[in-house]
Amino acid sequence: MALESKFSEVAENEFYSSAYHKSLREKKLVGSKCKKCGHIFVPPKPICSKCQGSEMELVNMKGKGKLAAYTVVAVGAPLMVEEGFDREHHYCSGVVELEEGARVAARILGMDVTKPEQIKIGTPVAVDYVEAEHGGEKETFLAFKASS
Repeated sequence: MALESKFSEVAENEFYSSAYHKSLREKKLVGSKCKKCGHIFVPPKPICSKCQGSEMELVNMKGKGKLAAYTVVAVGAPLMVEEGFDREHHYCSGVVELEEGARVAARILGMDVTKPEQIKIGTPVAVDYVEAEHGGEKETFLAFKASS
């Protein structure tokens, strides 16, 4: 791969990453759609991993879907520990299949993490956002909560 091509790829990745994080701060969810095969990705990416197409466009997502997988986490990553989650304060993380077909990993809110057996795959969810301060900076993270 030519050096110029590598720089172009890095710039595209940074563009999609910046667009995604900016949309989260604005409480919007965006993905990228391959113009060749129509596959959608969240977070957005510059190259389609389904057909390797490089013509992608940013698209707004409805933010509705269903819980496809989940886990209740008792020993969290450092950022989650910073937010107060630990062995006594668990949280739910999961994979959501969006109405548009993309799957995305996110925090799952509003679930009773003390009774994980009652959390059901297929539960309808809607986009939500978590704002937290890390390292003195306020950040917005993607989350979903049960909806009707």
